[in-house]
Amino acid sequence: MTNPEFTQPEETEQSQATDNVSDAQEASAGAIAAETEVSPDEKFQAELTELKDKYIRLAAEFDNFRKRTLKEKTELVKTASEDVIKAILPILDDIDRAQAIFAASEDGKVEKEGIELIFNKLAKTISSKGLKPMEAKGQVFNPDLHESITQFPAPSEDLKGKVIDEVEKGYYLGDKVIRFAKVVVGA
Repeated sequence: MTNPEFTQPEETEQSQATDNVSDAQEASAGAIAAETEVSPDEKFQAELTELKDKYIRLAAEFDNFRKRTLKEKTELVKTASEDVIKAILPILDDIDRAQAIFAASEDGKVEKEGIELIFNKLAKTISSKGLKPMEAKGQVFNPDLHESITQFPAPSEDLKGKVIDEVEKGYYLGDKVIRFAKVVVGA
C-alpha cells in the first residue's frame, strides 16, 4: 500500500516546478515579442514579398502548363490520322493483290467481284470511323451542305431549287460536313 503522505509532497514539488517553467516561458515569450515588434510597414513589405513570390510561382506554373498542353496538342495532331491509316492498310493490301490478279487474268468477272469486295471493305472501314456519305440528289439546295457548280432548267416544276444531279458526293464526319457535295441545281 502506498502512503498518501509520501506521494503528496512529490506531486506538489512537480506542480511547483511546472509552474516555474511556465512562468519562465511566458516571460521569455513576452521579451521576444517586445524585441521583435514589427512595424506596419515591415509587416506590409513581408506580405508584399510573399504575394510577389506566390504570383511569380503561379505565373511560371501556368506557363509550364501552357507549353505542355501545346506540345501534347501538336503531338495529337501529328498522330491523329494514325488510327485511320492503320485501319486502311489491309485494304491497300487487298488492292495490291487485286492488281496482281488483274495482270494475270483475262476474265472481267473476277476483277469486278474483287473491286466490289474491296470497295465494300473500304466503305465499311471508313463508316466505322464515323464517315457518312451525304444524300444530295432530289434534296432542296442548301448552301450549308451543297456547292452549286451550275444551274440547269428544271425538267419539271417540282425540281426547281432542288439538286437534279450530283457531280461529287459530299461527306459527314460525325455531324460535321468535311466535304460539300458538288451539285447541279434546277432553275
